[in-house]
Amino acid sequence: MAVGRFAPSPSGALHLGNLRTALLAWLFARAEGSRFLLRVEDLDPGTSSAEHEAGQLADLVALGLDWDEPVVRQSERRAEHEAALSELVAGGLTYPCFCSRREVREASAAPHVLPGTYPGTCRHLSADEAAARVASGRPAALRLRASGKSVTIVDRLRGAITRPADDIVLRRNDGVPAYHVAVVVDDADQGVEEVVRGDDLLPATPSQAHLLDLLGRPRPTWAHVPLVLGPDGERLAKRHGAVTLADLAIIGVDAATVRTRLAASLGLAAPDEPVSMHQLLDRFDPTAVPTTPWLMVD
Repeated sequence: MAVGRFAPSPSGALHLGNLRTALLAWLFARAEGSRFLLRVEDLDPGTSSAEHEAGQLADLVALGLDWDEPVVRQSERRAEHEAALSELVAGGLTYPCFCSRREVREASAAPHVLPGTYPGTCRHLSADEAAARVASGRPAALRLRASGKSVTIVDRLRGAITRPADDIVLRRNDGVPAYHVAVVVDDADQGVEEVVRGDDLLPATPSQAHLLDLLGRPRPTWAHVPLVLGPDGERLAKRHGAVTLADLAIIGVDAATVRTRLAASLGLAAPDEPVSMHQLLDRFDPTAVPTTPWLMVD
């Protein structure tokens, strides 16, 4: 039995891709008779809101999901995140980074840099160089000194994946603990044993596994599920039209019909077959989850 979770960011309404991932996370946990937890990842006050959170929780309930404990909010766990950061700093495992996003993006495009990883621009700054940047008023983020360590993780859908750990951001330059440290600390503290999430996060997983190892926290197992794509083959977004429960309700599509559509995309129901959550559990086979994106059509 592996405790599962779903952890949305309350920055807007959940679309069909988010709901499909939530359904899969619930099925993975419930099919093993395990607990299922819900965590709200609201670290970014600029995009998170109580209104969005309430709407997301209501949509999950409408779809048929339930969870076993009170909702945990990342914003209420700042002390735990800071404790982990202090441990890493004390161990000499971090360094300040003064690069802007544009600078990182441009440097990451160099031929010798693994796509999507930090090129190490600030990794070897001297104390004097770092002090000069601070004096100039440039705020620093905090990065993990991963040293390119090769890390292997095992994904339930894709098998073993080996990738160098990245110098991921641990604290943003506005002082807020970054996603990577918050997610691994929160999963470990909540006893999450299996993380089911979108495969857009798969490239970051070896780095997160390395961070867990450094903190002496147990690794969960992972299952990275394919994304939902719009008719144009791009990642599903608002521009694709009616992609949220609220939008679909306006055109007469209720939550039960959405559940059928999501189930059909997973091979768990016929396209127009009404299906209950109990039926989905009976039919669910984690070894048969599709590994290719679901392309929605008009």
